[in-house]
Amino acid sequence: MTVTQIAKQFGISRTTILYYEKEELLMPSHRSANGYRWYGKKEIKRLEAITSYRSYGLSVASIRTLLNRNGESQSQILKDHFNELEREIQNLRAQQKAVVVLLQEPSLLEENIVNKERWVEIMVAAGFTETDMVKWHQKFEELEPEEHQKFLESLGISHDEITKIRAL
Repeated sequence: MTVTQIAKQFGISRTTILYYEKEELLMPSHRSANGYRWYGKKEIKRLEAITSYRSYGLSVASIRTLLNRNGESQSQILKDHFNELEREIQNLRAQQKAVVVLLQEPSLLEENIVNKERWVEIMVAAGFTETDMVKWHQKFEELEPEEHQKFLESLGISHDEITKIRAL
C-alpha cells in the first residue's frame, strides 16, 4: 500500500504517516524507483498498534518505547499514563468545583470581580479551547437555560452578544 492508501484505510492524514516515519515509528517496507513509499502487512499491523496507542492518549515517545521495548515494560508505561490521566481528571474536577462555587456565589459576579474578559482568561488558563468554550455554553444552555442567561448577564455581556452565545 502507498502512503495515501494506508492513510485512507486508517482514516488519518498522509502528513501523520510521514510524521510517524520522521519519528521512526513507522518505516515503509521499501521505496520504489520513483520514490513511492510502500507498506506491507507488517507495517499495517504496526500502524494498527500506533493508532490504538494514540487513541489512548499516549505520546509518540511512549509509543516508540512500547513498540521498541526499550527497557520499560508495557505495563509500567501504561500505568504511568493512567496516573497522568488521573491527575488530569482531578484537575478537571477541581475546575468544575470552581465553576460551581462561582455559580453558587452570585455576589462575586455581581461585584464584577469576574467579567467576560476575566472569565475567558480563566477558561483558557484551565485549558479550554474556543471549541471547548462553545461546547460548555451549549451544555449550560441545554441543562439550565435560565441560569445560563443570568450567568452571561452577570459577566456584563451585552444583550445582543448574549443572544448570539445562547443561539450557539
